[in-house]
Amino acid sequence: MNIQTLLNLRIQAAMVAAGASDTAPALVRQSAKALFGDYQANGIMGAAKALKMNPRDFAHAALDKLDLSDLADKVEIAGPGFINIFLKDVFLSKELVTLRTSERLDVNPVEAPETVVVDYSAPNLAKEMHVGHLRSTVIGDAVVRTLEFLGHHVVRQNHVGDWGTQFGMLLAYMERLRAENTKISMALADLETFYRAAKTCFDEDEVFAARARELVVALQSGDEECLALWDEFINISMTHCEETYKMLGVSLERQHVMPESAYNDDLQNVINELKDQGLLQESNGAQCVFMEEFANKEGEITPIIVQKTGGGFLYATTDLAAVRFRQHTLNADRVLYFVDARQSLHFQQIFTLSRKAGFVKPETQLEHMPFGTVMGSDGRPFKTRSGGVAKLSDLLEEAQERAYQLVADKNPDMSEEELRNIGRVVGIASVKYADLSKNRTSDYVFNWDTMLSFEGNTAPYLLYAYSRVASIVKRSEIDSASLTGNIAIEAPQERALAMKLCQFEEAIQQVANDGMPHFLCAYLYDLAGTFMSFYEACPILNAEDDVKNSRLQLALNTASTLKQGLSLLGIETLERM
Repeated sequence: MNIQTLLNLRIQAAMVAAGASDTAPALVRQSAKALFGDYQANGIMGAAKALKMNPRDFAHAALDKLDLSDLADKVEIAGPGFINIFLKDVFLSKELVTLRTSERLDVNPVEAPETVVVDYSAPNLAKEMHVGHLRSTVIGDAVVRTLEFLGHHVVRQNHVGDWGTQFGMLLAYMERLRAENTKISMALADLETFYRAAKTCFDEDEVFAARARELVVALQSGDEECLALWDEFINISMTHCEETYKMLGVSLERQHVMPESAYNDDLQNVINELKDQGLLQESNGAQCVFMEEFANKEGEITPIIVQKTGGGFLYATTDLAAVRFRQHTLNADRVLYFVDARQSLHFQQIFTLSRKAGFVKPETQLEHMPFGTVMGSDGRPFKTRSGGVAKLSDLLEEAQERAYQLVADKNPDMSEEELRNIGRVVGIASVKYADLSKNRTSDYVFNWDTMLSFEGNTAPYLLYAYSRVASIVKRSEIDSASLTGNIAIEAPQERALAMKLCQFEEAIQQVANDGMPHFLCAYLYDLAGTFMSFYEACPILNAEDDVKNSRLQLALNTASTLKQGLSLLGIETLERM
């Protein structure tokens, strides 16, 4: 159950009954301090202002219409008109029993599921995935998992770069290697090396450069031999990506790839429709769209160029075609783009133009989900020790090795197989969680010591917390299925844990609404800490039978919630560490 949503509905209905507008929000929030109750409604002041009433008078009028007797022990007016709500222990206890017996932890699927298209990861197939692809991939995947858990129909879209001028250069190099009887698959084993060699030829050999330009034209014209060569390159490149996705533990597969080339046949249609609607304007031979919304203080407008002077198309053209496809073919209600913050102006322009041109319905939500940069300790974008771009696969392998060494030092008696598995889980989880736990819009510093620490808001801390809770239940030697009956809430630490457990759905709803997994990370970290305080203050295994039963159920609820929460983040758990 989402208690916050329930309170919002009840209090808003009372406000409307007291004379407020139908659209006046109740603004229910979790209270920052126990002194102010468990929840606080902050919408009274705004509604009272609109009615030209004293806020406290309107608060009294709303309370006269409000019945929370099934949920709350006390509802009080505080300050200028805040409403503080103190929930009943018996209500929390019943919720915990429901959570205990529910496979979904009492999170009901949404009543009106939406079709949500999520554009994330989007590597350029000319090169191997690097650290710059980490954020889009792991944040997008966590949001996808959360939306699906809530019951939405999610369409993954991996908008990979597989088209354009640079591919002529790469195809020309493949052609040269083939003429030399070099096995292409071997040459492409390291895409970075392959790309650099092709670029050197392009920069230093004019004959090669001319051939590369010819192959771009041939590729875009549908030449069969050229397409066959290109297809071989794409397949090997995608295999590199798939290996990284598997190591990273994300849910993207080949079937989710919708590359730039897929929209090639629709690009001229985009131009024609924009022209028919009078939105195009020629500028220096190029076809552009000038929109007043993007004028600067001097009245100068940054245009969207949709067709180059020579007739070629651009990223903007492809993105407009993608919007059309996502609306008309996929029937999207909501489209989320997990692309870095540097593309913010581009997406503002694309979304505005898509609406002007009628490429999307007025009610369809187009949302850019920008994110910051992974930084090195020097305050610059993260690089390898040699100063190059860090390959994501190399980074993940290093993470697993570091975690293995860390765990092996602490557990010298564990088998090599178990140590390697723990190293794999902890290493990958540490890289992902270090990213997911930060506010999406912020830059963050990549630091091995911090992300692999067993203290603070880190993956090792949470994985250890989960394994510790699971071990408590295991040590009880009681079949968890036999743990039924009332969950007593008597000690303050029991109540704090009960309250936190009942707020799981609120945390994941925030992730779904805002595309920000750090809300769920913060919740799980708080839950783990709240459990530790409960465990220290409230003995479990040596308590009397009824108390032991109740507290073991609290422990089981905690373990289930930690496991489900980490799963939504794409993180595996371990029963033993």
